[in-house]
Amino acid sequence: MPVLLEGSCHCRAVKYTVESNTPVPYQLCQCSICRKVGGYMGSVNIMGNTKSLDITRGKDKIKEYVAVKSFDEDDKPKEMCNSKRSFCGECSSMLWVYDDEWPDWIYPFASSIDKPDPLPAIPEDAGLIAIKRDSCPSHVPIPEGAKSYDGYGPGKGIEVS
Repeated sequence: MPVLLEGSCHCRAVKYTVESNTPVPYQLCQCSICRKVGGYMGSVNIMGNTKSLDITRGKDKIKEYVAVKSFDEDDKPKEMCNSKRSFCGECSSMLWVYDDEWPDWIYPFASSIDKPDPLPAIPEDAGLIAIKRDSCPSHVPIPEGAKSYDGYGPGKGIEVS
């Protein structure tokens, strides 16, 4: 049974709802992109069902960012990511990530989720994982008790059992 997540940006110009079959913020991405757009430690995403996304306020305020995957020696974009990061154009709060490679899923940033409060706890047998450490400087810590992986870790993600 899906859980209805309610989210917003910091200035409340954008509000949205999305259903999630896995509403647990279990994965901290520490790649170079997520650390720059999400903050020092990275960003935590939750999986949502794309078709259930309903922007209830501020659709006109939403901007998209397609990140650069790699740069050349002159810092010019060499390769772009497939994913699109949506954020509020007023306050810059990150809202969700979407990638055409996985059209059924959208990944809201856990930091944008307001309800339910609290979100379901990480199951004891799952634990928090820190991913994409291969593009992360050593001064960025791994949260206590988290498993860490250079890439995405084992399996294909929480959406695949």
